[in-house]
Amino acid sequence: MIQNEIEVSTQILQWRCIESRMESKRLLYGRFAISPFRKGQANTVGIATRRALLNEIEGASITYVEIKKVKHEYSTIIGVQESIHDILINLKEIVFRSESCEPQKAYISIDGPKKVTAQDIKVPPSVRVIDNTQYITTLTEAISLDIESNIEKDRGYRIENLQKYKDNIFPIDAVFMPIRNVNYSVHSFELKEKIKEILFPEIWTDGSLTPKEALYEASRNLIDLFIPPINSERKETTPEIGKRKESNIPCLPSQSLSVDMGEMTKDTIFKHIFIDQLELPARAYNCLKRVDVHTIYDLLNYNENDLVKIKNFGKKSVEQVLQALKKRFSIDLSNK
Repeated sequence: MIQNEIEVSTQILQWRCIESRMESKRLLYGRFAISPFRKGQANTVGIATRRALLNEIEGASITYVEIKKVKHEYSTIIGVQESIHDILINLKEIVFRSESCEPQKAYISIDGPKKVTAQDIKVPPSVRVIDNTQYITTLTEAISLDIESNIEKDRGYRIENLQKYKDNIFPIDAVFMPIRNVNYSVHSFELKEKIKEILFPEIWTDGSLTPKEALYEASRNLIDLFIPPINSERKETTPEIGKRKESNIPCLPSQSLSVDMGEMTKDTIFKHIFIDQLELPARAYNCLKRVDVHTIYDLLNYNENDLVKIKNFGKKSVEQVLQALKKRFSIDLSNK
């Protein structure tokens, strides 16, 4: 039965989505099959994937709110049905998708009487509200309500420091966790007198990304986590070889990739290392994103002269990219 559910290759791992459905705008479900694994491998991959999905996927959330003429979280406003505390809780539950690494501002400026929902939030182009029907508050009288929200992208859960904020500004304990739940199962079968395994991950998301996108990002993040150990410095310092020249000692430079890996490195590792690893300033990072440079592999298609031609990409940004590539990956684009 399991063998019929997915075509099994005896050569390489294959995966596919075997079930996908939208239970609501804020709950997407996906079930995947990955095989063939040797006995014991599927559980190892399942545990790592589950942890990466729950802990390593970025999400967007409101981190603080500014409401004019309101000084206390437990204040009430005449003509507003909910207290400020209840409004903050409702805003905390709004689901966003953000394509920006920088904090973004969203605004609500509305006159009553009116039922206020997420549809009334004005967001920048890089931010999208997932469910416009999410409830915020109700204005029962002809009054104005002005709310400014700060939206950030991060991972996990952030508890705000109340002492950082002044009057009219209310911090929110932000939840940057777009994954609602993760489960997996492992099934064994016999193939050519050998025991093989199929891994079936199940993923529920809040709608800000699809389960397929979540699985891809989790896999990419796992690869990024293991890049430093792979590239860490390996030097032998035994008495017999301690005096050998450093150039003769086989090693991988710290924070760089071995030149000997050649095309294999470009085709495999560099395609999975995103330019986030360069830790570039926002201007350089955003300019590269606008020309569809997302990975180090994409960046290798550019030389120094090509970078200068990118719109709004000044000489300083070029120098920052060249220095980051040389420092982290021993790549010199200036010689291309």
